[in-house]
Amino acid sequence: MARYTGAVCRLCRREGQKLFLKGDRCYSRKCSFDRRSYAPGQHGQGRKKVSEYGKQLRTKQIARRYYGVLEGQFRRYFELAEKMPGVTGENLLAILESRLDNVIYRLGLASSRAQARQLVLHGHFTVDGRKVNIPSYLTKVGQVISVKESSRQNENIKQIFEVNSSRPVPQWMEMNRDALEAKVVAMPSREDIELPIEETLIVELYSK
Repeated sequence: MARYTGAVCRLCRREGQKLFLKGDRCYSRKCSFDRRSYAPGQHGQGRKKVSEYGKQLRTKQIARRYYGVLEGQFRRYFELAEKMPGVTGENLLAILESRLDNVIYRLGLASSRAQARQLVLHGHFTVDGRKVNIPSYLTKVGQVISVKESSRQNENIKQIFEVNSSRPVPQWMEMNRDALEAKVVAMPSREDIELPIEETLIVELYSK
């Protein structure tokens, strides 16, 4: 599976905002963005005038990096969003939100999307009773996501769940923390997605 393996703190600095890619570290004094909020590289602190195209490109990059998606896959998600009824930009964000790795993160079963991706890859979760180890798996309304029975006794897994247990669950899912399972009750709406992304700029970029 292709994925970005470089220093993720550089991504936050490049986009000029926190992308919360390293979980708890992003909220601590160790956060690289808090210490060096300018872009990486020799000319990172220079003033740059951003064109309209530049704004569209940066918005698309921010969305990609939030969800840990590479360019080809992001483009396929956009094409899928175009074919769906409704607003294309909102459809795109709903598709990204419904990825299994993001669902695990949103449920508080991982500290970051990167950690959620790793847990999914290692086969710690089931969807409707069947093990799914594909982070990009798109969950659907009515499906039940559970922690695999054998994984519930793993001390490292239990510690991860305890640390993130206070995270609020989005309205489009129902969580039973005692049973360590959740149900998708609706597709995520734009109001459910609090990320500072102007999805209309992404649509404008791909519509050229």
